[in-house]
Amino acid sequence: MVASVRTEPRGSMAMELTFGDPALTARLERGVDAAEERLRAVAAEARDPRVAEIVGHLFAPGGKRLRPLLALVGAEFGERDPSAAVPAAALAELVHVASLYHDDVMDQARTRRGVASANARWGNATAVFAGNWLLSKAARLAAELGPETIRLQSSVTNRLVMGQIRELVGPSDGGDALAHYFAVVAGKTAALIAMALQLGAVRTDAPEHVVQALAEYGEHLGVAFQIADDILDITSTSEVSGKEQGKDLAIGVASLPVLLALADERPEADELRALLTAATDAPDGSGLPRAAAPDGTALPRAAAPDGTALPRAAAPDGTGLPRAAALLRRCGATAQARAIMQARLVRARSAANGLPDGPAARVLHALCDFVAHRDR
Repeated sequence: MVASVRTEPRGSMAMELTFGDPALTARLERGVDAAEERLRAVAAEARDPRVAEIVGHLFAPGGKRLRPLLALVGAEFGERDPSAAVPAAALAELVHVASLYHDDVMDQARTRRGVASANARWGNATAVFAGNWLLSKAARLAAELGPETIRLQSSVTNRLVMGQIRELVGPSDGGDALAHYFAVVAGKTAALIAMALQLGAVRTDAPEHVVQALAEYGEHLGVAFQIADDILDITSTSEVSGKEQGKDLAIGVASLPVLLALADERPEADELRALLTAATDAPDGSGLPRAAAPDGTALPRAAAPDGTALPRAAAPDGTGLPRAAALLRRCGATAQARAIMQARLVRARSAANGLPDGPAARVLHALCDFVAHRDR
């Protein structure tokens, strides 16, 4: 079977996977469509049309729908009809979308999936409560699916929240900033991707060793996926990614390329530090404001490898951002991050090799190909 992957812009970035197995492709397409119907039905449960609009805001533009797809692929390894995993696919996307509402508040994002973010349109408090509402619906759906699904969903929600808190507080004094980065990514991204695969496999009674192999695959794929996102923040346009270009760099998020660059001793790293600091300390106060805690104090930004706060890169008009991005490329930070991403994909492929051979296993390898080329 031949598998190929291509990406194209469609509001936010759309993912299209083409496999040489028409029956599998048709099953996955039907399953994703059914999961989307389930998501729209969940939003409609709000009853108040104003609330329904807010909680369903990020369902309408679409998105990659990677997590529902993974749940359906995981279901292919079980003994029951894979269509039994449609509720699990919807559950995986519910948790993911809830996390996007919260992330956009933390990151002060103005757009998501090619449209205005919920916090930009309705305010931070409303966006947070909308994310909470979606998590409550995810918990209810998990309860309907059984004890093992409840265990997976609650465990991953805990990891997700811990990842968000870790990102806000930064590494401990004298702590390893790179280790902190990977701990955050494991909680915020990798855990959700691994959960999706596990949920699908559990729904179709896959053997335990298969469920565990899928979890290992998902953890590594998730880390690689986030690193690709980090690189895209520097190299891609908002039309392709569906997000604001340079958003992470502008607000001082310690992405992997930035951490690698700041740990470098070459002149480019010194200039990058100076550029970031100059933008933050601009006398006209043009640095981007940080998000505020409930008591009005500024939330801490992520830290550089030496433990200092990572300064913002640009004023609202983008001043300094192109130069900072160019320095990240010149000092080799993006290439270094890409090499780390590829190493994670090797580990994901190794986990996939431990699964029963067949069309579903080849889908997992094709997804590795997709992530490998996603940052280009």
